[in-house]
Amino acid sequence: MFLLPALLFILRGEPGRCRGEDGGFTFDGDIRHFAVATNSVYIATEEKLYQLSHDLTLVRSLTQRGLLSSGSIPPGGLHFHRVSEADPWNTTLRVNVLLPFVDNNTLISCGVTDDECGYCDILDLMDISNVVYRESIQVGPRRGGASVSVLVSVEKSPSRSESFILTAVPPQHQDKKIKIRCPSDYKTINLHNTDDQQSGGNKVLLIWLEVKTTKAETFESLRSARLSPSEDGGDGNRLLASSVIPGGPSVLWCGVFSVDAGQSSTELVVFDISPDLSGKADTDPDFCSDGTDKPGVKKAKTLRPEAVLFRQNNMTSVLAVRQKAWMVFFIGTGDGQLIKLAVDKNYHAVCPTVLYRANDDRRVFPKMHLDQVDHKHVYVPFQNKMERVPVSKCSTYTNVEECWSAQDPYCVWCGSKSCTFEDDCKDSDWVSIPDTYQQKMVSHSVERSQTGQITFNIQTHLTYGKKAPSNFACQFAGTSGKLCRINGPPPQFPQCACILSEIILPAEGLKVSVKIRLGTTELSERLMLTNCSDIRGPPTSVVCQQCIKAGCGWSNSHCTWANQGERNDSVCQTLKSGMNFSRPEISSITPSVVSFYGRNHAVLRGHNLSDVIRVRIQIKDCLPRESPVWNNTGVTLTFHIPSADSKGVVKICVLLPDGSCHGDSKITYQSAPSCTDIIPSSTWVSGKRKVTLTGSHLDFVEGVTHRHAPQVVKLPGNSSYQNLTYDTPAAGSTQGTFNSTVFLKVANETLPCSRSITYYPDPVFTSFASTSKGDDVRIVIEKEADKLDMTTAELSAFGIQGEEQHPCIMLVKETKNKSDFFTCEIKSSPITRFQQLKINYGDQTITLQNNSSSSFLFMLLVLLLIPCIIITVIIVYRSKQKKLTAKMNRRIEDLELNIRNDIRQGFVDLQTENADLMENVGAIPFLDYKHFASRIFFPESESLYIKDIGQDAVRVQLDECCQGLSRLIQDQLFLTSMVHALEEQKSFTIKDKCALASLLTVALHGNLSYLTEVMEALLKALMQQSSNTQPKLLLRRTESTVEKLLTNWMSICLYGFLRESVGQHLFLMVSALTQQIAKGPVDCVTEKALYTLNEDWLLWQAPDFSCLRLKVLFAVGSDGEVSEPLEVNALSCDAVEQVKEKILSSFKAKFGFAYNIPLRDVCIEYDKNGCFVPLDEVDRSSEVVGVVTMLNTLNHYKVPDGATIKVLSKRTRPPLSPQGSLKDDEDFSGKYFHLIDPDVDEDQRKNPERKKLKLKEVHLTKLLSTKVAVHSFVENLFKTIWGTPHSRALLAVKYFFDFLDTQADNMKITDPDVLHIWKTNSLPLRFWVNILKNPQFVFDMEKTQHLDGCLSVIAQAFMDSFSLSDTQLGKHAPTNKLLYAKDIPKFKQEVKAYYKQIREQSPITDSEFKEFLQVESKKHENEFNEAAALRELYRYIQRYSTEIKEKLDQNGAPTELTEQLHHVKNLFDGLKSCSWN
Repeated sequence: MFLLPALLFILRGEPGRCRGEDGGFTFDGDIRHFAVATNSVYIATEEKLYQLSHDLTLVRSLTQRGLLSSGSIPPGGLHFHRVSEADPWNTTLRVNVLLPFVDNNTLISCGVTDDECGYCDILDLMDISNVVYRESIQVGPRRGGASVSVLVSVEKSPSRSESFILTAVPPQHQDKKIKIRCPSDYKTINLHNTDDQQSGGNKVLLIWLEVKTTKAETFESLRSARLSPSEDGGDGNRLLASSVIPGGPSVLWCGVFSVDAGQSSTELVVFDISPDLSGKADTDPDFCSDGTDKPGVKKAKTLRPEAVLFRQNNMTSVLAVRQKAWMVFFIGTGDGQLIKLAVDKNYHAVCPTVLYRANDDRRVFPKMHLDQVDHKHVYVPFQNKMERVPVSKCSTYTNVEECWSAQDPYCVWCGSKSCTFEDDCKDSDWVSIPDTYQQKMVSHSVERSQTGQITFNIQTHLTYGKKAPSNFACQFAGTSGKLCRINGPPPQFPQCACILSEIILPAEGLKVSVKIRLGTTELSERLMLTNCSDIRGPPTSVVCQQCIKAGCGWSNSHCTWANQGERNDSVCQTLKSGMNFSRPEISSITPSVVSFYGRNHAVLRGHNLSDVIRVRIQIKDCLPRESPVWNNTGVTLTFHIPSADSKGVVKICVLLPDGSCHGDSKITYQSAPSCTDIIPSSTWVSGKRKVTLTGSHLDFVEGVTHRHAPQVVKLPGNSSYQNLTYDTPAAGSTQGTFNSTVFLKVANETLPCSRSITYYPDPVFTSFASTSKGDDVRIVIEKEADKLDMTTAELSAFGIQGEEQHPCIMLVKETKNKSDFFTCEIKSSPITRFQQLKINYGDQTITLQNNSSSSFLFMLLVLLLIPCIIITVIIVYRSKQKKLTAKMNRRIEDLELNIRNDIRQGFVDLQTENADLMENVGAIPFLDYKHFASRIFFPESESLYIKDIGQDAVRVQLDECCQGLSRLIQDQLFLTSMVHALEEQKSFTIKDKCALASLLTVALHGNLSYLTEVMEALLKALMQQSSNTQPKLLLRRTESTVEKLLTNWMSICLYGFLRESVGQHLFLMVSALTQQIAKGPVDCVTEKALYTLNEDWLLWQAPDFSCLRLKVLFAVGSDGEVSEPLEVNALSCDAVEQVKEKILSSFKAKFGFAYNIPLRDVCIEYDKNGCFVPLDEVDRSSEVVGVVTMLNTLNHYKVPDGATIKVLSKRTRPPLSPQGSLKDDEDFSGKYFHLIDPDVDEDQRKNPERKKLKLKEVHLTKLLSTKVAVHSFVENLFKTIWGTPHSRALLAVKYFFDFLDTQADNMKITDPDVLHIWKTNSLPLRFWVNILKNPQFVFDMEKTQHLDGCLSVIAQAFMDSFSLSDTQLGKHAPTNKLLYAKDIPKFKQEVKAYYKQIREQSPITDSEFKEFLQVESKKHENEFNEAAALRELYRYIQRYSTEIKEKLDQNGAPTELTEQLHHVKNLFDGLKSCSWN
């Protein structure tokens, strides 16, 4: 027996119609009915029938217009024939039944004509233009919209079955006086409503029908039940839409019911409608099969809902599907939304998501269908449009946490790559949400057994594909030591446990990281493992929630272990917060209705609001959103209403510091404002024309802007739902006629209007005329015709006579002969003719003069004056021209004079420059060896491997692990194999190679002979690699370990020569260069100087200056005593900070030690007429250009030559500013300038001296002047470097050059240039250039950026001396090349002689060089932290241990060596006391 459940609606009163809107496919008329079958969608509108593909592409359409004609079958019946749209027609067939008959490949289309005649077509399912069969028959209602109808298949015999249409027909009340043209049905059997004459209420009845062999028997099997969604069982609930929930053991059905008199408040309810055959058939009190009442019939059975799933205003449609264990509901609303709601088997709903949201409020059609092709789209019909909306937004989630948190049954995380649909995940390696709702993907609990054993449990809440559980694993890690016992239980999905190895947990908790692998998906959680017994406090909700979140349990008003208490956080809701706050109350929220974009600056009013910290916006089953508050007065506060994904009503409460939320107000989210028209559609360029926008929801608009002036926000004047008035902004800099888009500002969004507004030039009023009319004066104003369509309401006028103004009332506007005339009247005016008329429009005021004979005389006077004015202008112009020419000639002469003076001064400097720079440099501040070597070895972290000074003479005993590693690296095969193995790794960077070389240098510093052998072996290997490609590139850069090792080796071997010979000349050169730079102006901000070697650092904008000799007094004691005067040289353009530096520098040069007060704590005063005036870097008298301040100079304070300066401590005279120096300011160069003017307008500069034109090329002689001043020092330095003391080269240089000669012979290299380049790359480039550019490696000094630029020029000249190529220099050559161009050839000859002398010198013996190396090792014994270097070396060995072992095996290393490496590794791994920081 087959049962057919059907729902019939008995609707009292006027039936409602539901319509909707969207933008997928637009139809010519409103949708009446639609159906889905296989890969097609069929839509019936008022006058057409459409066939679309499943992706809403039009296949074909069929008109429903046609002709009615009489037929013989049935007798007196009417036939309907479709005609083309161009042919005459007399009726339209309106479809109310549309049923795809898939088994028969046909589409059943039934409807009524204009005369209420029923007619049916049987159409081809693949091509609706092909009519298979047609018949005149009444199926469905005669009037109204579409009807509920289904196909029923009845098995007549095992070999034959028939199909019937079961349709619901609402009650039709026919006027008996009106004759029905069409005959009654003769092939239908009706189920009659026995109480359709009663009024009031709505009933929803469920009817079960057994499918019998005939229609009559089927109706006689009727059994029914009444659905009551409300508790009181009343008839006020009206059914608006429904859907059967497919699948499951029981038959579930959901319906959208209205819970009020209208349809605004609705709810989604689920019923179990499984068939109940226990009652007697055909005994329903409301329906009977034969049309007669049956007395004594019992009341129908009442069904109560299983659950109320969702409450939302204006729900209009619902479609239910099953996805795995979840039920998914697609809900259409009356304001144009499609909402998806996922519900688990326990009827717990997750947070609803909005799949589609229309911009306006058109209603969704009551019926929706799923795409039958992919089952991944929903067809959402609106009033005259159809949209195909995806059922999920899986692809928008970028990681597994987002994919899971979406709580979407359609989405799975596939193969640790992407969030997608399950059937799109090809290899079944996926994870998804569980079958029931869970708050977290991973939860944890902490349990304790009776023996004190603590177990840390991890629970995953996931479902998975077939391949995923194959490698389920968990990894626990703590901050120190081993966290879990080895013999703990193995992980078993979905749970894994960790039995803690330590019974006692620290009081502050233990940070634990958990990594979970399921298939290829990896999850990571960072948790704080807390001793549950340590969570103490009064039994408040705050303590309870802290306990539950820690994975503990709550029992008997205190926190305990998870296995001893309640784990659900609902137990905390009954507890008080423990904090005393006044309970806040909400009275109102303004506004309480907003668009879904939200609203800024909403105002909440109420009582006891002082303690409120945030406003919470709560949507059922969703995470709440919170908005901060401000302007809290206790009775009002301000907050922002955030945007929302969906339209509807949300709850509002106010949040207190204890986490409790109070109040139950509501905010309604509605559609966004839309603007459809602008009246008037134009404005004048001066703006402020009143314009009215029309559209919808315009009361939500907070401001209006135009595209041409987006920063100008106009506030609405008057606004309502459909209209908004505002004043237009001015056109601003935009000229002429143009269109400007109007934008509506709603919260933080800007929405464009569908129409733009046109800007025209301001109206032009030409004249006015006044006439008397009785006691009144009528004035006619003439205006040039334009496109502004100005009205009389936009214009106001006043007649002016003397100082009196008389208002003129506007009457009418007329247009004649391309002019507009506005007529107005001045009532009861004694004046009949006005001389002036004042006109106001927008914010503009125009004054017109009266046209009369006086105006004619005025025009005549103007015409006579014009020639006089022209003659005067010509005379004045020629006079001005002569003065301007004379002024320009004077300025050109001044410019020429300035340039001549600059060139002459440059020539004088060149001819008079001498080497009197070195007055007193004092003792040379050499660094000791260990600091020198460390700066060479480790430029970035020099102090790490230097021992404490007090331990220099003590040999520190290495621990066992370091001793083992030290012995291991003394094996050359191991060491070279290790270096080669590390360098072959891509992850081993150049920085790592340099660090490795320096660590080996420190570790083997006590055995330089062995270090030399290792270096030679590695160099030979490097040469073999380079010989096949470019031998000239060997040792050019530091890209390998051995190249850095060579740099360190040269530094060790040449330190003695550097200290005894080269160091003095280097320091003299640097000091001379520093003094020469200080001879002229130096810009304090940019550090550029007039005297320099580098063009990039040339201060060619330097002003005129003079040299000053200052008498400096130093404060002694606290009673005002001062020292003997010290003479200090300074410049008039020196800044105050520079003067302080020169004073302290002169003090140190004079007395040999530094002044006892640091520079930042020194302040100076100038003796002006017996009174000491403070000299500050910046004060109120400082020159300000734009927003930049000039630093004060001696010239600014007018300090003369021979002035007296007193030096004080800032502790004696506190500064005005707490800042030690202006240079401490991060934006020092942006806020201040010294000698280089900021980039501002000329007229902002007060000082005319600073406006002089300066040319950079004129000052290039200063480079040559500086070169001449320091040339002797540079020459002495170079000659010392390539000199040979006692006619013998240095041992290390001779030894290494001989080594290179030998390797060239072995490699059959005969080109002498290759050997020259090798020697140059290994000694001058690798060592001397590094020393020349970085004197701070040798001396205790600071190197400025300017000094670095000058040293780079000298270093370049040094390297050019070793070059084999002759460079041809022209006028465009860089100045750093040109400076030493004449000296380079002489230097090259000296270099060739130096190399020749080394080559011809007799070779040194191995014993002689080994003795030299032993002496060098002994000199600096125990100066480095060898243990730290060995531990750092082991880091590399540990990281690449596998690769090192493979290289040892490849090189045929003995087994003992591998065992020794393994032994060292075990020693280090077992050493817990070793620090690795």
